[in-house]
Amino acid sequence: MIKTSQLSKRVSTAESELEILRGIELEIKQGETAAIVGASGSGKSTLLGLLAGLDTPSAGAIFLDGVNIVNLDEDQRATLRSQKVGFVFQSFQLLPALTALENVMLPLELAGIEHARDKSEEFLTRVGLDERLHHYPRTLSGGEQQRVAIARAFASQPVILFADEPTGNLDTATGANVIELLFGLNEEEGTTLVLVTHDNSLADRCQRKFTMVAGQLEEAL
Repeated sequence: MIKTSQLSKRVSTAESELEILRGIELEIKQGETAAIVGASGSGKSTLLGLLAGLDTPSAGAIFLDGVNIVNLDEDQRATLRSQKVGFVFQSFQLLPALTALENVMLPLELAGIEHARDKSEEFLTRVGLDERLHHYPRTLSGGEQQRVAIARAFASQPVILFADEPTGNLDTATGANVIELLFGLNEEEGTTLVLVTHDNSLADRCQRKFTMVAGQLEEAL
């Protein structure tokens, strides 16, 4: 489902070239849950962005559902993301001028998915927001906004869901509810779930746990 080979990422600075990731070898099977943990600045979010096709590596290969996305151009990667990938951001990334329902509907409509409204209402109901469909993000709590983001990610029924610090901006109780939603929907939909987190309780819920240290990935046994 997800496989990398000798994946590296380097960026140029004024003084030198900085190696953020080096020689990453990773394989995650369909339906598995995996957490990536590590200190701030260790390269976790960079790796997640590469796996999701949001960025390109300096070297190596990334296979998503059998397709080496490194060989795709930006338009091709965008098409693949719309068909196979969901993403939950720490900062929610909701459009303020759209209601909860419209935020979930928009990517479905852009991808040409039929019955976008019905699917959006279904997933917003499943995350407990059936009475908040027509509310704008500014009128929703942080936990409610993250639930909209989760509904948006799952509504396209992706085969892979990436989550970058999905509980990072939430209080403990709200974060726990979001965790239950993520794993509940993962189990119901059979979605492969890969997340970056500082929350050890969240990481421990995953079947597999990886630690990023100085740009290299180690799996906890």
